[in-house]
Amino acid sequence: MTLNEIFTWTRVRHAEADRRQRPGDSRTASSQRRTGSKDRRKGLCRLGFGLLCLGIAAPASAQIYSWRDLNGNLVLSNRPKGGGPNSYVVPKAESIRATRPVAADRGVVYDDIISEHSRVHRVRTDLVRAVVQVESGFNPYARSPKGALGLMQLMPSIIQQFAVRNPFNPVENVSAGVAYLRQLLDRYQDNETLALAAYNAGPAAVDRHGQNVPPYRETQNYVQRINRMTVPPKPDHRIYKTTEVLNGRSVPRYSDHKPASDGFVVVGAR
Repeated sequence: MTLNEIFTWTRVRHAEADRRQRPGDSRTASSQRRTGSKDRRKGLCRLGFGLLCLGIAAPASAQIYSWRDLNGNLVLSNRPKGGGPNSYVVPKAESIRATRPVAADRGVVYDDIISEHSRVHRVRTDLVRAVVQVESGFNPYARSPKGALGLMQLMPSIIQQFAVRNPFNPVENVSAGVAYLRQLLDRYQDNETLALAAYNAGPAAVDRHGQNVPPYRETQNYVQRINRMTVPPKPDHRIYKTTEVLNGRSVPRYSDHKPASDGFVVVGAR
């Protein structure tokens, strides 16, 4: 029963109760009052129950539903399964589909900017692109309720740190966003999962939880979404040799981590 039907039903019941109280009715006045009051109470109970049912059935304002289609693709929607008959490929993420189409060329205009700053700061291009897509959907004028601005949703502290004059300028925004992402990658020894978690929740939250992804649903979903959209880098199994001079003697050192300086040679692989 819809809300309009509930109100209509209540008005009809009240009208019937009023007609029963008209002069000439064979029942006494006290009997009519009791009957009318009883009908009104029933009507109000039915109205309250109907409103409760409608409240329960109403979907949450920001609810996101997901399921797997017959081909195994992840489908994302703001409506429950069956709410939309069609699904569409999400650009640059072929295994993910959505019930609302997105123009495939929406982010193409920023490809050169993303590629340039990814190269300068030594961050994977597809990682930066995924961050931009998740953060703003390639909307250079995006604003969040928390004050984040632009393509990479820069917070005021990051805008100040990297001297961004106009956070809605795609070049300035991406330059600062990628530089900050590089800073986080350096902080967590190129661990992209921790860097992404810190980008979303802040490095203090990551450190406070023992350098792990904080147990915040938003942050965990954020990291998972981006990781699904990117191809993880292949692990480096090479062995590096450096030479250290101790007491006038050359002492070789071996490591599976690439040295920061250039004085090394690759001697093998694990």
